Parts: sequence; C-alpha cells; structure tokens
Amino acid sequence: MALEAGERQIEGIVLFDLRGRLVAGDDAEDFETRLAATLAAGSKSAILNLKHASFIDSTGLGAMVGAHSAFKRAGGALKLLHVSERHAELLVLTKLSTVFEIFDDEQAAIDSFFPDRAVRRFDILDFVKSEEKEQEG
Repeated sequence: MALEAGERQIEGIVLFDLRGRLVAGDDAEDFETRLAATLAAGSKSAILNLKHASFIDSTGLGAMVGAHSAFKRAGGALKLLHVSERHAELLVLTKLSTVFEIFDDEQAAIDSFFPDRAVRRFDILDFVKSEEKEQEG
C-alpha cells in the first residue's frame, strides 16, 4: 500500500496522519518533500501520527530523522504519536527513542509544544516491556 499522509492542524500544530508504508522510493521522497514544504510555509511544529503506518524501512526512518533535524534547525520540533510495538522496537534498537519525543495520546503531544501545559510523557521502554508481557501471558 502506498503511503498516504493526511494533514490537519490543531492549535497551530501540523499533524500528519500516515497510512501505509514509509519505504524507499517515491513514498519516502514525497514524504520528505511534504515535510520540507510544511517548514517552508512557516509551520515549525509537527506531529507524525504513526497509528496506521504499517511499515517503516531504513529509508523511511532516515527521512523521519532528516525531517526531525530540519524542524529542530528551524527552531521547531517534530514529534511522534501512536508508535506500534514494531516501531517502538525499531526506535529502541536504533537508539532513536532518545532523539524523538514520543506520545501515545494526541492531546499530550499537542500540549508538549506549549511550555505552560502539563504533559504526560510516553515511556517507550515501559511500552515495549508491557507488550512483551502480553505476548508471554
């Protein structure tokens, strides 16, 4: 399935709802171009909702890291929402869980852009451990 990236805004934050595979080829290139256009339009705060992203390969992961760096250089941030167990394991394995801010609640992800709001942080290691326990039991 080709990558689809729905786009919406909430409180000035751009949310990209990814659906499908973020993999090498046109999908990753289109994704990078879209995020660069978002920055060029002046939006410096974005969230990637990975709830329906079925697969991310190394090129897709590289595109995410490149976008994260571009947003950071512009004085903004790119954060992740709704990582699956597979995505969480990939982020831990590549140590990118220390680079990206990750959330399991959309409002918490949005609130994280506002310093005066309390934010419940997502603990990726606890998430991976709980998923492993569920599979064992």
